[in-house]
Amino acid sequence: MSIRERSKAGMSHIPEDRHKHGLVLDYMLEQNMVLQRYWEPQFQKGGFIRKAQVSAYSTDLIEKFDVRSGQGPKTITRAMSGGNQQKAIIAREMDKPHELLVAVQPTRGLDVGAIEYIHKQIVAERDAGTAVLLISLELDEVMNLSDRILVMYEGEIVGELFPESTTVEELGLYMAGAKRMPYSPFKEN
Repeated sequence: MSIRERSKAGMSHIPEDRHKHGLVLDYMLEQNMVLQRYWEPQFQKGGFIRKAQVSAYSTDLIEKFDVRSGQGPKTITRAMSGGNQQKAIIAREMDKPHELLVAVQPTRGLDVGAIEYIHKQIVAERDAGTAVLLISLELDEVMNLSDRILVMYEGEIVGELFPESTTVEELGLYMAGAKRMPYSPFKEN
């Protein structure tokens, strides 16, 4: 499926590399906020972008998700801090209608405040009934946000663990390939 088809089907995605796959750095923040929705009637008519609606929508998301930008929706995205760029992606992806959120390394390279904020947003999504697939190398993040943990090693699922019944040390052993479950329901016997 194309990105647009996936988006229309109810998938939101927080990419690992916000610069390469999440934002168009030389666009204004408001243009990045509608990257996944610009074709919707509220944002375009007859093939022309409705700038006032895009700006109003972006301003609302900036306030709702506490995205700090010097010139509001008119800020060039490249000029924003990494944490605020990440918040902009999260605002865009979480605000659009979706049933699945795929978050790949959502807090990589961010400060403690931005990490806490993003974790709260992911938990809120889960609590609202959204299916969340979190892919992360941060063990604390995995342990604190997950209901179930699948560990992969060399492209194969080697363990299915639950945060309440495992430790960070045990999880690390699975991640390093030193430990694996004898049977996995995810592969054929």
